[in-house]
Amino acid sequence: MFQEVKNNVSFPQLEGDVLAFWRENRIYDKSLENRQDATDFVFYEGPPTANGLPHPGHCLTRAIKDVFPRYKTMRGYRCTRKAGWDTHGLPVEVEVCKELGIHSKEEIEEYGIEPFIHRCQSSVWRYMKEWERLTERLGFWIHLDDAYVTYHKSYVESVWWSLKQLFDRGLLYKGHKIVWWWAQGGTALSSGEVGQGYREVADPSVFVRFPLVDRDKTSLLVWTTTPWTLPSNQFAAVHPDLRYATVLDAETGERLILAEALVETVAEKAKREWTVESTCSGSELLGVRYQPPFDYYAKDHLDQTGKLKGGSEEALYWKVVGADFVTTESGTGVVHQAPAFGEVDYDVLISEKERFEPGQGPDLFCAIGPDGKFTDVAPEYEGQWVKDADKAIGRRLREEGKLFHQEQYLHDYPFCWRASEDPLIQYPRESWFIRTTKFRESMLANNEAINWLPDHIKQGRFGNFLESNVDWALSRERYWGTPLPIWVCESTGEMEAIGSYDELLGKPGVAGAEVWETAKKQNPDLPDDLLVHKPYIDEVTYESPFSDNARMKRVSEVIDCWYDSGAMPFAQWGYPHQETEGFQSQFPADFISEALDQTRGWFYSQLAISTMLFGPEEGLTSKDSPLPEDERPWPHPFQNCIVLGLMLAEWWESPDGKQRFLSEDEAREACGKKYVKKVGKMSKQLRNYRSPQEIFDNYGADALRWYFFANQPPWNSIIYSDRAIRESIPEFLLRFWNVYSFFVIYANIDGFDPAKDFNGSPGQLESAKLAGGKNYRSVEQRGELDRWVLSELQLMVGKVTECMDAYDNYGACQSIESFLDGLSNWYVRRSRDRFWAKDRESVDKSDAYWTLYECLVTMAKVVAPFVPFVSETIWRNLSGVFGDQTPESVHLCDYPTANEQWQDDVLSERMALLREVASLGRSARMEAKLKVRQPLALVEVILASPEHQGWLADHGKILANELNVKEVAYTQDAEEYINYLVQPNFKRVGPRVGKLMPKVKKWLNTADGAALLAEMKANGHVSTEIDGQQIELNGDDLEVRLQAKEGWAAAQGASSVVVLSTDLTDEMIREGLANDLIRLVQDRRKELNLDFTDRIAIGIETESEIVKRAVEENASHIQAETLGIRVVNHALDVEAVTKTVGESDVILYIRVAQDEEAN
Repeated sequence: MFQEVKNNVSFPQLEGDVLAFWRENRIYDKSLENRQDATDFVFYEGPPTANGLPHPGHCLTRAIKDVFPRYKTMRGYRCTRKAGWDTHGLPVEVEVCKELGIHSKEEIEEYGIEPFIHRCQSSVWRYMKEWERLTERLGFWIHLDDAYVTYHKSYVESVWWSLKQLFDRGLLYKGHKIVWWWAQGGTALSSGEVGQGYREVADPSVFVRFPLVDRDKTSLLVWTTTPWTLPSNQFAAVHPDLRYATVLDAETGERLILAEALVETVAEKAKREWTVESTCSGSELLGVRYQPPFDYYAKDHLDQTGKLKGGSEEALYWKVVGADFVTTESGTGVVHQAPAFGEVDYDVLISEKERFEPGQGPDLFCAIGPDGKFTDVAPEYEGQWVKDADKAIGRRLREEGKLFHQEQYLHDYPFCWRASEDPLIQYPRESWFIRTTKFRESMLANNEAINWLPDHIKQGRFGNFLESNVDWALSRERYWGTPLPIWVCESTGEMEAIGSYDELLGKPGVAGAEVWETAKKQNPDLPDDLLVHKPYIDEVTYESPFSDNARMKRVSEVIDCWYDSGAMPFAQWGYPHQETEGFQSQFPADFISEALDQTRGWFYSQLAISTMLFGPEEGLTSKDSPLPEDERPWPHPFQNCIVLGLMLAEWWESPDGKQRFLSEDEAREACGKKYVKKVGKMSKQLRNYRSPQEIFDNYGADALRWYFFANQPPWNSIIYSDRAIRESIPEFLLRFWNVYSFFVIYANIDGFDPAKDFNGSPGQLESAKLAGGKNYRSVEQRGELDRWVLSELQLMVGKVTECMDAYDNYGACQSIESFLDGLSNWYVRRSRDRFWAKDRESVDKSDAYWTLYECLVTMAKVVAPFVPFVSETIWRNLSGVFGDQTPESVHLCDYPTANEQWQDDVLSERMALLREVASLGRSARMEAKLKVRQPLALVEVILASPEHQGWLADHGKILANELNVKEVAYTQDAEEYINYLVQPNFKRVGPRVGKLMPKVKKWLNTADGAALLAEMKANGHVSTEIDGQQIELNGDDLEVRLQAKEGWAAAQGASSVVVLSTDLTDEMIREGLANDLIRLVQDRRKELNLDFTDRIAIGIETESEIVKRAVEENASHIQAETLGIRVVNHALDVEAVTKTVGESDVILYIRVAQDEEAN
């Protein structure tokens, strides 16, 4: 006997029981032990930051990361899943600063670097319990107890090793560049980090006059969106090849120079009338001098000149220079240049420097300090944050007559990705860079070999990022991070890189390590991993190999935490200092997955580091590569990557936006009908989404997982909402459970026990093993319906395997849902009489049980990676009758393989056609508002092909039963029952026929639709002549709808048209009322919680003569469908309920029959 299945399943409760079973029986560990000697399937876990609470987005990533390793394990691979934690960098520092109520570097240093580092380290683990709870509750199998941690000494030393490789190869260098600078945090950010912080802002757009030195009342009209950079202006840039106009403003008498192509646009914007006096090329303006917009630097440098390489002298500043990046897409075609605050502007300065003799060229002007505030160079604005000074600068320009026009300019601007209110600025800084531009072509080649899902990421978002690659700004002037392992000679400035702590301690004359030892003695609880972190590592010095009596001291910077995460393929093993074999066996990864924002984060950092360390580039190869030099094929370090889409929230608001609700019911209760539905980004501030724990508690993890997997491809945007998840449950989870419940209930009633008198070992309940079951017959011996569903089962297994091997979980789920629909709504429904048959020993009943049993145990294995809890529950019950002869867990089974011998393509095609006809008939009923319980006289079927008409005719009883009709007929004379309405596809036809469109529409509307379709079938198109023009339309140009003639209802599908007679006789109406009564009796049985085998007596009282006659004529039918022993027209001694049948009231009595009555 199978364990009893509860009528009202609680998936959350069920999942709690499964979790306990997994823990107590070490199921995850056993799944790995079973594959100990198998081929590896390598999965990399993208490390989350544990000092933040997990959110719904983590549920999606962890679900996707779980489903494929589970699948591959069941497919026979060994998939060790090593967890990881990203523990360094701004995410941690920002949180600690919030706790301490501080923000700036000065405040951190005042607090103390050492205690700050201690706070950072302890902060990392603040939400570890929440992460562990989420991971387990979601069913994400991964070893959290063996996770790699980026601040651990072994990890840091592995990162040091990699940086030493780059340094020794001349790829890690210190350079003076314009970087994106987080002024409040006092550090540069990499392009990947910058890319994560863009948002739309409105900045002042100013048009400023730069008066020419040698032309009275003539100015360059210059445009900028950063007024705060104007005090540091050095040049004005034009494009040498553009045409520039000198325009006269007749009203003011002034002349302005701007791009000729923009004269009209700017004049209209400023509401001025201009006359073009002359034009010239941009090259003719080069060298023209102008008065600087501010005089801060002009006091000392206005007339300063330098010696050109050709020998002559030229002014250094405040002159027109050429630049190819100047366009006429916006502005004036004359661009303000402040090289301190723009990478391309800085390139212009370098180009100018190269024109002069060494030491003779222009210097860099910068009136802004590293804190983002004006210095004493500009005393009027000293101490002001750059953005705050825009208004005051604009006001001064206006007062001095230099401001021509000002407006707001909407554009995307970067903010710090971890301090969202802090805008970044471009700023001149000496930083450490990795020469990634040297590897651009290799990274593109590596990328080309990766299987990206979706594919457009390869040439799109990721490929474009690689194409525009700039050297990696590696260093951070911060505290909590992997220290940059570069030691500098205090005397000569020469440098060397250190690859491990032991290497450092082995240096001659090493000193300072005792600082850590002292701190450890004072606080024995300090983790030993901190000895390689600031401030302790900064105290370790040694004798310089470059100069006598000099010391080597570490540079102060730490590194970009994205380098940490990108080094995980080797650093998680502590490579090369330890576990070399572990790294070599787990490189490269077969599969990774993260969200779209990681294209410029983790995806890039992994690919860049791996390409530089382990791929050939201009003959430079790493002797420490895990791959032989002649076996370094792309791609690495990962081969397949699913890029997850955005997760959106769904919520409801009151009209004023002040109240927010997470379900429509809540909104309706609070606001009546006046509320607004919203869909947008998930926001902690708005609290516009339910926590994952709430979803788990209400619906279960399987419901959330299946919603993620089956609702859309994972790279599409997904709406995370209570409603959407709840509404997805009946389509799969509940349907699967109901089929399983149906089987168990009737198997127990009939005593069907697959383990009884079983011959041989049941194995994993594969088909070949089940053949040892009592009364188990081969597929060939079973009935057509059994053969069909087993064929569909094998087709589904094959399709799911094909999809999952291609990392297409969505396609796999579509196949599973399609099969389950057929199993539930066709096989089980069409087989109910077989399960209900009284003869328990009948071969037909036995075949039905064995067929459904096989479908269910196979389904449990197929869906195990997707919904691990429900599949486990079903498997344990269905296999439990065999005791310990079968795997104790479905997750210890092999994944099913398709048996092609069972696949019957012809039968599949025929049954699909039969199901289509039945479905269309139900659709036609619905359109005509005729419920299925109402019998009809006739269905006429028009088939697109007569190939299977004979088979369909042989199965007419099935179709008659499905559609509740008296007769099934086939015809090709569709016009007798329907009219075809043919209309043009306006989007396709409109552009081609233009003004003739109304006449084309009239032609199609008035033509014989059937004749048009016949012409289309014969010629592949229809044609006519309108106003002397030949019009030819193909199938894509037309939209065909059918309309049933009076007395008929119709529906059209891919392979058939179905028409139903809608004329009703009195006898059919009474039969329909009897069917309504059957439904009421069945509903009452459920309300009374009767057993499925309880026989009943039925009493029906009514004043309606038509209902009385309906009962009298159909009494035996009512009894047969409801397990009734008799139907009487009077009251029974039980509680009655009043119901409505048709338009009449009936009083219904249901009483369980006594044994003597039932017999």
